Amino acid sequence: MTILEVADDKKLQKEFLLLPVKLYAEDANWIRPLDQDVENTFNPNKNKYFKHGEAIRWILQNEAGETIGRVAAFINHETAQKEEQPTGGMGFFECIEDKKAAFLLFDTCQSWLASKGMEAMDGPINFGERDAFWGLMTKGWQYEPTYKMAWTKEYYIPFFENYGFKDYFQQYVYVSPIRAASVADTVEDKARKVYANPDYDFRHIEKRKLEKYGEDFRTVFNEGWAKFPGVKAMSSEQAQSLVKTMKPIIDEQLTWFAYAGERPIAFFIVIPDINQIVKHLNGKFGWYEKAKFALLLMRGVVTRTCGMIFGVVPDFQGKGIESAIALRFRQAGRDNPHYQYETIDMNWVGDFNPKMNRFVSQLGTSRDKEYITYRFLFDRTKEFKRCPRVG
Repeated sequence: MTILEVADDKKLQKEFLLLPVKLYAEDANWIRPLDQDVENTFNPNKNKYFKHGEAIRWILQNEAGETIGRVAAFINHETAQKEEQPTGGMGFFECIEDKKAAFLLFDTCQSWLASKGMEAMDGPINFGERDAFWGLMTKGWQYEPTYKMAWTKEYYIPFFENYGFKDYFQQYVYVSPIRAASVADTVEDKARKVYANPDYDFRHIEKRKLEKYGEDFRTVFNEGWAKFPGVKAMSSEQAQSLVKTMKPIIDEQLTWFAYAGERPIAFFIVIPDINQIVKHLNGKFGWYEKAKFALLLMRGVVTRTCGMIFGVVPDFQGKGIESAIALRFRQAGRDNPHYQYETIDMNWVGDFNPKMNRFVSQLGTSRDKEYITYRFLFDRTKEFKRCPRVG
């Protein structure tokens, strides 16, 4: 078997993209990611993480020259040294059902990271934000993945665990119907009390005011989310770039903000799950696919939504704001007879956040999909510690 660095080789880049197409050909629910979403991860002109990090990727070929595996390794120098041991990452792992091939890919990542001064690696993760291509799937193959969520083979689990990776944290996807969900009475009671208080106001996002909502998002995010492990504070430029990127798919009735007076205190960011359109594009996004995307979006083929992120500033937590904003989102669907959306996937609820897990489980949800983010310590004599809890 031969390991080949992909670098700028167009042929090897194509092999990197096409291997999953071969591996998942019989997986009915797998949806091919857009090629550009994968390639942009490794493009310094597209991925801001190259400003403070580095990445490399490889393919693995057998003696006949067939591609049988792929993997990437990366270092975020802003966060690597903040761990108890300097920690890099590995991801985009795909491999035939061959332990020797899988271990060779892991060894390659470990060797490169160690040469850069790292003492551990997390994986499979993304060289970027946690909302994309993050974690190893351990439950949920009977459902389609939401946009940019990881989809991996079940036989990968023993590959990682037999190599020595340990469960660093788990992340869950909770799913529920929007109109018919039966929420806990305590959630309803808390929401009613908040709605009766004139000091609070709930507003859905407006495209004509995206600059304002981008700043409101940043305010709540930095107060309520930047405390989490591996999460950095957001700049104004980053917030405005985010809302600009999201603008084409924003549906105003889906995303909600809560205010105390004019102070933003909470958000519930929900978007249409465009994977219901992406599955018809075969990984491409040229002019034809963009036209097809716009047409399908206009026709209302998207019936699934993704809860991307949910946050309440610390001094308003535990006051019922969480319940009120979650139910306000649902009420919008119940009040509109032309509402096209049927379900919501609440993505990325980490097991290190027990309060959020308890709350989401009260919203008439089922935990349909589960993922593990593993950590591998290069010094096998060191004590392994799971991700610390928050809240």
